[in-house]
Amino acid sequence: MKKFRLKELFVSIAIVLLCILTLPLAFSKSNVLKVATGSNTITPAAGIATSHSLLLIYDSLNLDELGLSAEAFNYAITGYEKLKQSGKIFNDKVISIVDFTKPSYKKRLFVIDLNNYKLLFNTYVAHGQNTGAAYAKAFSNKAESHQSSLGFYITSGTYNGGNGYSMYLNGVENGFNNQAYDRSIVMHGAPYVSEGMIRSKGYIGRSHGCPAVPEKLNKPIIEKIKNGSCFFIYSDNRSYLSKSRLLHT
Repeated sequence: MKKFRLKELFVSIAIVLLCILTLPLAFSKSNVLKVATGSNTITPAAGIATSHSLLLIYDSLNLDELGLSAEAFNYAITGYEKLKQSGKIFNDKVISIVDFTKPSYKKRLFVIDLNNYKLLFNTYVAHGQNTGAAYAKAFSNKAESHQSSLGFYITSGTYNGGNGYSMYLNGVENGFNNQAYDRSIVMHGAPYVSEGMIRSKGYIGRSHGCPAVPEKLNKPIIEKIKNGSCFFIYSDNRSYLSKSRLLHT
């Protein structure tokens, strides 16, 4: 009887010691992600962005208050991770999201630093002439349509052209934006993307389908997102949301 009690005592002591030894490890794991109250930053473990930590960015950066819909952000992260896993993203430090559910007189381009969890740019971005006036409503993948194309793009190289410093965009979704390169859909600066235009017309000017940005910001934005980053143009368009393979497979 004493032997059994002694054995039980040793087992109990071993369990207590094991709990003491693993307690610091448990705390360290729970602190891998620290969401700062009242702050716009998150501290990830060793700068590694995980699926869970990426989703925390939305609340941490108050993106809802800035006008980025939760749907746009969640879809963007879904496609980003699939493109990254397939090896199509070479610059995985940033993601760019255009939320076309918002009117053009709102700042609807969001460029996010995924490593340091910072909002790098939040500014105006144009849609195509035949896509709508203040709101983007009609979309096309066809040449000469002068409409914007929805979906995921991979940013490419840069050049100096008629619109100054510009960046190529490669659409990766067949049927939605894969003709972007042939259509010369690029990011560039434009004088009609300005608050002056908003004051005079009520909304910014429109492009031939390019996501044009303010002239003062095109170069700094392009320098951050060029050469292989994820660029997502979102709308609550039923056809796109139901058929995009990146969102459902």
